[in-house]
Amino acid sequence: MKSKKLCAAVLAAALSFSVAAGITNTEAASRAEMAKISINQKGSNFKYWNQESKAFKELTSYVKDVTDKNSPNFIPEKDRIAVFDLDGTLICETTPSYFEWMMHIQRALYDPNYTPSAQDKADAEQVLEAVRSIGVPVPTSNQAKAQASVFSGMTLDEFDNYVKDFMETPAEGLTNLKRGESFYLPMIEVVSYLNANKFKVFVVSGSDRQAVRVLCDGIMPVDSDNIIGTDVQYFAAEQGDTDGLKYIYDKKDKVIRGQFIIKDLQMNKVSNIAREIGKQPVLAFGNSGSDSSMMNYAIYNNKYKALAFGIICDDRVRELGNPKTADKMKATCDKYGYITVSMRDDWKTIYGDNVKRSNPD
Repeated sequence: MKSKKLCAAVLAAALSFSVAAGITNTEAASRAEMAKISINQKGSNFKYWNQESKAFKELTSYVKDVTDKNSPNFIPEKDRIAVFDLDGTLICETTPSYFEWMMHIQRALYDPNYTPSAQDKADAEQVLEAVRSIGVPVPTSNQAKAQASVFSGMTLDEFDNYVKDFMETPAEGLTNLKRGESFYLPMIEVVSYLNANKFKVFVVSGSDRQAVRVLCDGIMPVDSDNIIGTDVQYFAAEQGDTDGLKYIYDKKDKVIRGQFIIKDLQMNKVSNIAREIGKQPVLAFGNSGSDSSMMNYAIYNNKYKALAFGIICDDRVRELGNPKTADKMKATCDKYGYITVSMRDDWKTIYGDNVKRSNPD
């Protein structure tokens, strides 16, 4: 499906939110521009941070300390593991909801090339109602199962192309911004800075792993195999119901997506980090209580000096900040000892100077 069809469906049919469908230009930083962000080892060329902020000073002082071979806090390169949540930490999660939730709604309810089952349609309508009502609970495992179902049977290329098309749709609630461009520029700087200092960076997301790979591809120094996320099963296209132990992949086969396996949130993030990385992180970045286990895993009982940073979405002009959500995350940070990062106070820009909230308070 072409992105224009996706855009019209999501904007007009799905939600009828306030962003006009006629946006033809984007004045945010493009993905190509994001890819050029390169912070040097000393961190002397940060552009998007308020360098007098406590969070910035804490981060840069920490990195200088643990990379100094003469420091008692020196961390060898092999153990410099940094983990980042995605939604709300690296990329906007409120346009008007998670990227993958909005793509799920589009696929199940408004894609003219797809006919959902009655159950898939009902599940997607529940997610849509939650997005519209803001605060209506949807069990995340249920949403993940429903999402996996509507994309089941797609080849990897078909799914990747669907994600790429959806990345071209406007980020609802913000001006001059596409969903695929809605990464936080200050956080891309952080990833680049850590990479320059020989940290191995992982994105550990509650979103679909393959979708996150596509979203992050080419704009940050994070390898695709350093992406951990919610997982689905994969099968050979000709496999049918044959057990994988009894099936041999054939030359006419393609790998296709199957059903939901596991949602990568809370303790599941820790389990997946232990399984796939095999080392305790020394830096962790998150934005909600669902990241707490991962962040606590980094800072508790670590043989190395370790920090965790909580991103607070408190900017109501340049972002879709919500005071209630911001206060909740601040309380979480105070409870566990995370360093808070205020989007409003600590960042000089978020997406670019011409990106603003569509309907400011």
